[in-house]
Order: sequence, then C-alpha cells, then structure tokens
Amino acid sequence: MIMVGGARMAGMTDPDRIWTEAAGRLRGEIGEGAFSSYIAPSAVRVDGAGQLILVTPTAYARDWVRKNALRRMNELWLGLDGLSRRLDVRCRAEMGSVAPASQVAAGRAPEHALNGNVVPMPMATVAPVADGARAVRAAGLQDRLTFDSFVEGQGNAFALAIARQAAAWADGHFNPIFFCGPYGYGKTHLLNAIAWEAQRLRPDAKVVYLTAERFLSTFVRAMQDRSTAAFKDSLRSADMLLIDDVQFVGGKASTQEELLSTLTALIEDGKRIILSADKPPMALTEVEPRLRSHLASGLTCPVEPADRALKLAVARNRIEALAKLGVVSGEVRPDVLEHLVDRTPGSMRELEGAVNTLAAVAATRLSSLTVDEAQGLLGSALRGGPERRITVDEIQKTVADHFTLKQADLLSERRTRSVARPRQIAMWLCKQHTTRSYPDIGRRFGGRDHTTVLHGVRKIEELIAQDEQIARDVEALTRKLRS
Repeated sequence: MIMVGGARMAGMTDPDRIWTEAAGRLRGEIGEGAFSSYIAPSAVRVDGAGQLILVTPTAYARDWVRKNALRRMNELWLGLDGLSRRLDVRCRAEMGSVAPASQVAAGRAPEHALNGNVVPMPMATVAPVADGARAVRAAGLQDRLTFDSFVEGQGNAFALAIARQAAAWADGHFNPIFFCGPYGYGKTHLLNAIAWEAQRLRPDAKVVYLTAERFLSTFVRAMQDRSTAAFKDSLRSADMLLIDDVQFVGGKASTQEELLSTLTALIEDGKRIILSADKPPMALTEVEPRLRSHLASGLTCPVEPADRALKLAVARNRIEALAKLGVVSGEVRPDVLEHLVDRTPGSMRELEGAVNTLAAVAATRLSSLTVDEAQGLLGSALRGGPERRITVDEIQKTVADHFTLKQADLLSERRTRSVARPRQIAMWLCKQHTTRSYPDIGRRFGGRDHTTVLHGVRKIEELIAQDEQIARDVEALTRKLRS
C-alpha cells in the first residue's frame, strides 16, 4: 500500500479518517478560499438509511458543493474507503436527527445527535501541497487561463511574448518582470498562464502564485500565530514567485517591508519574480519608495486596453470555448458579435460576461440569432455605456434602503452589528458589481483603509455559504441592482 501522511491510500473504513484524508487532498486541489467557505464548515453524517451525507450549513453551500466538488469528493472517498461507500450532500435544514458518521459506524449514535443537535466533526487541517504540479492548483489558479486561451492583439503582443519567455525559464530575462495595465485586460490571465506553463516545463520546480491580498492576509495571520519564519521560508524557497495586483500592499509598512525582503532574497538567489499591478511601479504612490524602486528595477511590461479587433477575437474565442463545452451549437453571426462588442465598452471580463449571457439565453438558437433578437433577449445587459453601470453610490443607497438605514450610516464610524453587517454587504457588492479597487471602495465608505474593505468582502463571502439570511439578503440586493 502507498502511504500518504501516515494513512493508507485504500482499505480504510473509519469515516473520520477517510474524511480527514479526502478533505486534505480536496483542499489542496480547489484552493484555500473555496475550501474554507464551502467545505470546512460542513461535516459528514449518516442518515437513517445508512447513507453518508456531507451536511452543509446552507442551501447555497450545498448547491456549490454539488456543482463544483461532489464528483471529485466521491472519487477521493471511493479511493480510500474499503467499503466502497458514496457521499451525498444536503444542507442542514434538510437533515433530521443524524449522528456523526464515525459513531454510527461504531454502533453508538449519541444522545445529543438523536435529539437533533448536529455537532460538526473535526475538519482536516492539512496544509496545501507546496511542491510539484499540485502546488499551482493549490494556489488558486484558474484552469482555463492558459496561453492556449489567451488571445493576442496589438495591445498585448509584447506582454505575451515576455510572458512566454518567462514561462520557458529562459536565461537572461529581466528580473522582476512587472506587468501593468487597466483592470480586466489580461494581466491575471498572463500570470496564470506563466505559472501553468512554468510548472509543466519544470515539474520539480516550486512555483508559487499569490494575489497581493492573499500575501497580505497570510502574512498578518503568520504574525498573529507567531509563524513568520515558516511564512518566509515558504516564499523564499520558491523557484518562481508570482504576485498579482501588487498595488494592494500599499499603505501597510510591515507588509511592504516583508515583500521587499522577499524580493531581495529571491533576486540574490537568482529566482524568478513576476508581478502585476494596475499602474507602472513608479506610479504606485501608496507603495514605499524603496519597494517601488525594486519593482521598477527589472522590466516593466504594459498590457494595453484592447482595440475593437482584439475584442471581436476574444468574443469569438469565448463562443468557441462554450461550443466545446456543449453550451451552444453553431456559430454566431458576425453582425451579432459586432453588436455585442460595440455595446460592451468595458473590460475584457465584462465582454466575456456578455458573451456568456448571450450563450446562456440563446443556446441552440445562437447561429440563427439576429441583432434585433439578441437585443431583445438580453435587454439591459447589452445597453452598455458608463452612465448605465452600477455605481458605488447606487449600491450604498440600495443597501441602506433594504436594511432601513440611512446612506450616511454606512459611511459613519458606527460599529454596531445592525450597521456593520450591511456596510460589509455593500462593500462586497461594490467589489462584485464595480471595477473599483479596495482602496477606492474604502475611500467611498468614509475613508476606510483597504484592509477593512478586504476583511468585509471576505467575511460576506464566508457568511453567504454559512448563513441563509445573509445569502437571501445578498440575492435580493443583487436582483434590485440589476433590475
């Protein structure tokens, strides 16, 4: 038998041990964010018919698990369980009196379980894998963001060439490489593609990808846990370090100092560093001058906004990808595609969202769809124009009205839950429905620090998966904003 972490790969029967092993592996595959939000708050139970059930706190979390993780979860479970059992998933509201799986398996359902009080079983605390191909997946990269799916155009050709060179571990490249440009035009795609390709070409190399927000939160947690040495080692042992949206480290002296030390150590060791931000290094005014100087010391590589030709190519590419997935059939008419591009003046992300909407609405009718029919089907989704976009002010007013507050309450210093929670929901909605950065959102909520906004957004992401009322409030507010 192959041993992993001291447990046998197959032949176990204790559900606790199986779940600990399976959850640890799943955590490494889907990333810390999704695992913490949807899997960690859940627990394995047995219903009256002896069926193993993953019980989630909310229906929202149940639906997410069923769509995104249940199939893989069962593959992992079946590979470990000597009794070849399968998992189903239900939310807590659907479950009656059930006992922890391990105690039912041992023939001793506890009294408190029979009384209907479901007590979560301990969850696996297995750290994400640090090396090999799974390290890239554990870092939260997106499978579809590869060089194959990146569409080249006049505004990004130079950036793409440099990205391919970096991914190939080419000698003599500039260090660090700094990609900069507006939100939504391909910087994150390039960093994802570099990480995937670099790991494919050198499977034994340690490739570490982080958003700046994750760098910040992980460093703060390491200081709180007195584990900064381990945090430093995990980064400084990297062969390639990629940090996305580095502008978000601005304003935090200790975090900037740690990033500067990390970059210096890696450069001295000849390791590769790839960074991105929404502005060139010397324009990041909230970043400390010494760090700005280091960021600018390699190659600054602009990613320019897309022209019409590139947008049309991106839209076609997205339609082709959806066709391969079976979402649509046939080709979209050129005039319909041009109409879609012309009515979506924002970033490439917004354009992909419009294409996704068209595909979902039209499906098998796509090839016969006329411009008028597309306009009629999509309505406001194709209106475009910056004056019609959802604004921070509109979100604040809508949230305040929903919770019977004044807009000024959301901007005030009041910290009571009746105000703080709606404020966090409003911040989350701003991040979802506008292109504003965390610092900009903070300024529009009474001059708050960007880390306060980041904490609020992550709190709501966590609560959506765990609290039915919060999930309903967010869904209702989203409908109001889109109507």
